[in-house]
Amino acid sequence: MPPTDANTAPGADTGVATAPFAPSDNEETLELRLPDEFVALFGGGSGAATGTADGTGTGEGTGSGTGNGTAEKDRPRPTWENAPAGADLLDFVAHWPPAPTPAGTFRLVPVRPEHDLPLVSGWMNDPAVAAFWELAGPEEITAAHLRGQLDGDGRSVPCLGVLDGTAMSYWEIYRADLDPLARHYPARPHDTGIHLLIGSAADRGRGLGTLLLRAVCDLVLDHRPSCARVVAEPDLRNTPSVSAFLRAGFRLCAEVDLPGKRAALMMRDRVHRPRAA
Repeated sequence: MPPTDANTAPGADTGVATAPFAPSDNEETLELRLPDEFVALFGGGSGAATGTADGTGTGEGTGSGTGNGTAEKDRPRPTWENAPAGADLLDFVAHWPPAPTPAGTFRLVPVRPEHDLPLVSGWMNDPAVAAFWELAGPEEITAAHLRGQLDGDGRSVPCLGVLDGTAMSYWEIYRADLDPLARHYPARPHDTGIHLLIGSAADRGRGLGTLLLRAVCDLVLDHRPSCARVVAEPDLRNTPSVSAFLRAGFRLCAEVDLPGKRAALMMRDRVHRPRAA
């Protein structure tokens, strides 16, 4: 089962960083109270099992983007402006604006499998990535990984990280309090987790990992007002990755045993967010 962190080489920045872990039990069965917005999302009997109705799958924020059709396809999709409170588990990642960084303008764009699958699958077949994400092989393997999120309940959004118009990284923004990770630490409502990898070897070891981690955390905290903490779980053995998270404003909270690895549980708190100059 894949650990939640990867890196290219000793001494690199976060060349390839956190990846999801596979739980040992059924990940849909969490010993947690479901938040009110989760209940509201499916409380109307509107076909929860048919896929996302919450803007988690496309750059337009209007569904999964897989073209497979759902029972929800004829219903008006919620938008940033008109959605009722609690209509989206991650507050419409697709509508988060670009973030200026010293390396250029960065944006999270939800993955569209029909367009982005070859790119993401190619990254997953990079040996430096495959060693940690364990998604190497035919495109169907990566497609299944993406589909598990896009056709799910909206608790995880797979995204491309686009820097100055070029897709150069892969991210997963997820509800840590609704994830199997919540079994391993005292989760709080709306804790938001991140996984990432930087796609091109040329972009690794340049400090981009720290820079973009900082930018994405700012986006989460700016656009998820109910979220007080951003959570990460890099492999404890991956010193460069742990160091990059620390430089991005995370603190090391604990060491936790997750399926397949011992992880550094790291958090960045809203209260500790650096003030803008």
